[in-house]
Amino acid sequence: MQNGAVAYPGWVGVLVALAVGALVRLLKLPIPAPPTIYGALMVLGITVGYLAVDWLLSR
Repeated sequence: MQNGAVAYPGWVGVLVALAVGALVRLLKLPIPAPPTIYGALMVLGITVGYLAVDWLLSR
């Protein structure tokens, strides 16, 4: 972790994601990913790719 960075528990990220999803729905905005299993897999792929590169850069 970088100096001065604050680590938040994983559930904070889930709460933020739920709040963003609710806000997108309430504002009748288009969903930021396709509402299918493929959309979920794309989000998962982006997350795994980000974590993999972060791990490689920290070595």
